[in-house]
Amino acid sequence: MYSLVLICYCHCRFIIKDGDFVVLQRGDVYKAVQIQKKRKVIFEKQWFFLDNAVGELYGSTFEVASGGSLQPRKSKHPEIPAEVKESGMDNRNIVDDGRSQKLTRDDIETLKEQGLKGQEIVQQLVENSTTFRDKTEFAQEKYIKKKKKKYENIITILKPSTRILALMYHGREPGKICHLRYDTLAQMLTLGNIHAGSKVIVFETCAGLVLGAVMERMGGYGSVIQMYPGGGPTRAATDSFGFPEHFHRTLHEFPLCKVKALLAGTLSPDEEGKDSVDGPAAEHLDTTAGQLASSANEQRKERDAEDSSPEGMESSSVEPEDRDKEERERRKENKKLSAAAALLQGRNADGLVVASRFHPCPVLLTLLRFVAPSRPFVVYCQYREPLIECYSKLREQGGVINLRLSETWLRHYQVLPNRTHPVLLMSGGGGYILSGTTIDDSASASGPQKAEEPAPKRIKLQETVA
Repeated sequence: MYSLVLICYCHCRFIIKDGDFVVLQRGDVYKAVQIQKKRKVIFEKQWFFLDNAVGELYGSTFEVASGGSLQPRKSKHPEIPAEVKESGMDNRNIVDDGRSQKLTRDDIETLKEQGLKGQEIVQQLVENSTTFRDKTEFAQEKYIKKKKKKYENIITILKPSTRILALMYHGREPGKICHLRYDTLAQMLTLGNIHAGSKVIVFETCAGLVLGAVMERMGGYGSVIQMYPGGGPTRAATDSFGFPEHFHRTLHEFPLCKVKALLAGTLSPDEEGKDSVDGPAAEHLDTTAGQLASSANEQRKERDAEDSSPEGMESSSVEPEDRDKEERERRKENKKLSAAAALLQGRNADGLVVASRFHPCPVLLTLLRFVAPSRPFVVYCQYREPLIECYSKLREQGGVINLRLSETWLRHYQVLPNRTHPVLLMSGGGGYILSGTTIDDSASASGPQKAEEPAPKRIKLQETVA
């Protein structure tokens, strides 16, 4: 009985439902969308509807039919027809002058209007090519692969995951995630010891990708405190994961501009965020965070001034429902702030993850005060120099051990018969990671102490002097 219920539950998890967040794949290109009926989706210069995908399994492949409807693709066609299996020895006598193809662009458009599918159009191109049989077998496969990519309208629907979304962002908009590669993100999760039931502090400006990766690894158990600069957190990539509701109950948020008040014990839930940034090295923090908070405060003051004016009083009296709504939202935000502050006040976080476009040193030195001893921390930066400064500061300040600055490296290989070699176009660098472990800094609070020589060495020196 229980096994049957478990099987049904697992089966439902892999079925595409209306409202799910999915990732569309076509070759090496990805796009995250939400399943909504009768909604037109544009992907790779082609539009279609996702209505027919509801009820299918994740990983299913569809072909875009006329009218933008998706048709499940049941069988795979052979790449090379049986009648054109012959090939040449080399390509030295093939001249690419554009006259080897008998079909013109108008002929291909006519074939599309007649309803021919992509595989059938590719077969027509192969049959009407005067040089196809003279190409080598490898060149023929490359030619067919190129034409299929151009004329076949094949879409695969995948379930969002950290790896897929990291590939999508790194391929389409790497600047939004600070050029964070998926292998670097995997190392961050490992070095940070992210697991279910832990309490993790996350500070990132990678569109929510690192935050979503941490939440996925924790599986909806534990607590995640997101520290953010400016007026509010950015979670575009986090929403693309499509987490269930109990995942979001473990997520808390706290603004950087109120960390100083929290450490001083003067934080008030009704206090509006000031444009000051916390930390002993706060004067070196990138001013962008302060500017964002300052602009939000200025807008808030302007709204308050308008409300206090006669015109503002008239408008507020006309719209009391809006004022009540704002009051409810404010109480809700204060409640969230109090919950996050309660988690941070214990200073017993199980880990710290930092991946930001800001200079990481002041943020790291400040947030490490909320991490319990013997807990890991990891910092990512696209460049090496800021992490070298963090390394030096931590060595001077103490309170951490096992400091390690590393560079991630990844190479993709094409693995084919007699054609295995590194991919020509690949990422040149994956950024740098600084990792370490916190310790009880009570012993180092009095300042750096001179290291004493080991006992065996001291005895040996005394004997030599004697």
